[in-house]
Amino acid sequence: MIIYGASGHGKVIHDILKSQGISEDILFVDDADKGDRFYGCKLLKPQQVNLSEHKIIIGIGNNLIRKKISYKYPQYALAIHASSVISPSVEINEGSVVMSNVSINADTKIGKHCILNTACSIDHDCVLDDFVHISPNASLAGNVKVGEATHIGIGACVIQGIKIGKFATVGAGSVVIKDVPDGATVVGSPAKIIKT
Repeated sequence: MIIYGASGHGKVIHDILKSQGISEDILFVDDADKGDRFYGCKLLKPQQVNLSEHKIIIGIGNNLIRKKISYKYPQYALAIHASSVISPSVEINEGSVVMSNVSINADTKIGKHCILNTACSIDHDCVLDDFVHISPNASLAGNVKVGEATHIGIGACVIQGIKIGKFATVGAGSVVIKDVPDGATVVGSPAKIIKT
């Protein structure tokens, strides 16, 4: 198993894999010069290993960088922490990461390479497109749609039935009670657009 990105996020993914009982060796890969060990594991450059032959999880929090890397390699794994609570009807696609104490309820669909960060809550019938990041303690009520590569900040709340566009940002602690257009940044309670 390979974690692409010797980062804090990568460390958390390592711990998630261990919580799943993954016993195989975990390698880190990073483009930057960071030595040959990271978080107790071997650290290599991408050119030192045939990444096409391994399952990879991208350990990079930035949605757009994660998207760019995702097109380079054919096989991606899931990382789902053992403490998460996930309905059997939930669909989670390749490359996504579900951290500790996350709750995902019935008939929710999670796209590719999403991050569901520590203790976030995703209620029933939500749809998260590819490369979405839901930050720690953020909560989505039922039937929320989140567009590609959108970032929902720490502790934000989104009421039922809201549609958030792609490449948008919801600021930390915001309370979203209206739809958010593509590319917008919203902050506050209630959340208001500060950038489009």
